[in-house]
Amino acid sequence: MLTPALIFTLIPFAGNATENFTPQELVRTMQDGGVVIFIRHATTETDYADQVTADPLDCSTQRTLSEDGWHEAVQIGESFAYFDIPVGEVISSQYCRAWQTAWLAFGAYEMNPGLNFAPAEEYTDAQIAEMREGMLGVMLPELAPGENRILVGHDDPFEAATGVYPEPMGVTYVLRHDGQGGLQMLGHIIPDRWPGR
Repeated sequence: MLTPALIFTLIPFAGNATENFTPQELVRTMQDGGVVIFIRHATTETDYADQVTADPLDCSTQRTLSEDGWHEAVQIGESFAYFDIPVGEVISSQYCRAWQTAWLAFGAYEMNPGLNFAPAEEYTDAQIAEMREGMLGVMLPELAPGENRILVGHDDPFEAATGVYPEPMGVTYVLRHDGQGGLQMLGHIIPDRWPGR
């Protein structure tokens, strides 16, 4: 987790109230399109800090999805299909657990280093700011009408951008543009709480 005092000096929408939509309300909102959907990668074999040693080009140096994580990612994609949620851009970090989640859930994806975490266990202020800028670079661009942008990434960059630590693995957060150049957090759905699934 990042240092709260620093986070709240960085996020561009700290002044906007976080809504607490129910899972049913979030599904309806996603069905309408026009939102940014962040999915933290699905469950991994173990949960340990691999930021320093992980090579984005070599899955053997990284935490990878567990068997449960593979099923979890597939089920996330099935939930989107079941509820007929529009899928526009699917953007993943370059790390294996993220793009594998994107691939299993949605089939097609593009990788963007802006979703990567910094290569350190204890982040400097500059690294937190860099992660924030990377995330906001893919979160803030305007969306086409009725289209959702899906981002699949990691806990620390999301927290750097929003001030919210996303847990558990596989959690889905829904955000929308506030019309003032920022984003508003609407709520989240944990993997086993998708309505009717």
